[in-house]
Amino acid sequence: MIPRYTRPEMARIWTEQRKFETWLEIELAVCEVLAELGEIPKGAVEEIRRKAHFDVERIHELEKVTKHDVVAFLTNVGESIGPLSRYLHYGLTSSDILDTSLALLLGEASELLLKDIRRLLEVLKEKAFQYKETPMIGRTHGVHAEPITFGLKMALWYDEMRRNLLRMERARETVRVGKISGAVGTFAHIPPVVEERVCARLGLRPAPISTQIIQRDLHAEFFTTLALIASSIEKFSVELRHLQRTEVLEAEEFFSRGQKGSSAMPHKRNPISAENLSGLARLVRSYSLASLENIALWHERDISHSSVERVIAPDATILLDYMLQRFTSLVENLMVYPEQMRKNLEKMGGLIYSEAVLLLLTKKGLSRDEAYQVVQRNAMKVWEEGLDFKSLLSQDETVKGLLRPEDLDHTFELRNHLKHVEDIFHRVFGET
Repeated sequence: MIPRYTRPEMARIWTEQRKFETWLEIELAVCEVLAELGEIPKGAVEEIRRKAHFDVERIHELEKVTKHDVVAFLTNVGESIGPLSRYLHYGLTSSDILDTSLALLLGEASELLLKDIRRLLEVLKEKAFQYKETPMIGRTHGVHAEPITFGLKMALWYDEMRRNLLRMERARETVRVGKISGAVGTFAHIPPVVEERVCARLGLRPAPISTQIIQRDLHAEFFTTLALIASSIEKFSVELRHLQRTEVLEAEEFFSRGQKGSSAMPHKRNPISAENLSGLARLVRSYSLASLENIALWHERDISHSSVERVIAPDATILLDYMLQRFTSLVENLMVYPEQMRKNLEKMGGLIYSEAVLLLLTKKGLSRDEAYQVVQRNAMKVWEEGLDFKSLLSQDETVKGLLRPEDLDHTFELRNHLKHVEDIFHRVFGET
């Protein structure tokens, strides 16, 4: 069942109606190529194309008897064509239709996903420049490290999503493969030129070699790409979840009028979108694992991959489409709190400048180990007693013997840490 939040364009791709449309498109393309080769009368093909149609409900009725979806489809289309239906499916096997159709449908889904990614890139770029000079604390292991800017965080995400755009473009091309080669891929009853011409008409590449099916390492690459993109979205979402924690509160999901955060606690404003996206990423990753399991099939084909793909193809593309749109909306409407970022920057009493002091002391002649000990013993007092780091250093005899007060003042200036933001932006975005 297609979830209610699926946008109409993506939902239509995975309907029975659209699936059978592609099946018919492929069958008719084969007939037309056979006519060009003189295997089928041209007049017959014209009549076949004019008369051919299908009815989804009728196909379902027939499938109850045939227990075979392609046979039921062909029977129903044959009912509309009449005697000339003998030319339909000539020299083909079911997977010629199924796999070529899947390539078309995944291609259509890919176009929507690429559109989503491009839109997200626009929003991330806008936020990156908006907060390019907005200082905040960088964290390693969840602990305050050194200053960054919120714009740098957005630029990092932009750069990662740009890689994901390239991955998605490659994935689209990877599965853009059709096959019209018969029961075990040997072209026993239909020549290779038919496959070449049919794939060209459909905008696909012919598989260089196939069995009864297109090999599933291609599809595994596609679904693994979706998993990578979903994992990036989760990475960004986890970051926003942390930034919304009460003790941090540097950014927050938009909270609309009338929205409720908890059935029990009226004060709650929770990162529900980011949490939702974290959960959905797990699903998309699980589909990539299922696609990897589909690679190993018996001999020239078994059917164990088919049931899997009927689930993961619509589910993975629909979910990622939803995730990309929801995350784009989350970022676009994100509430950012620069003043809280500034407060958190100052929370550790100046400890975030410890490396700068360490390096300055080494420049003044101390060994790195000696300088480290001087800085660390003062830093630990800040941790344990809540004192001011700069004040402690200014009273330390070793420091006083090496550094002037103005040296310390310069070392504790925030701009020293952010002097290369412009260079980083130039690397990411080009001319800024």
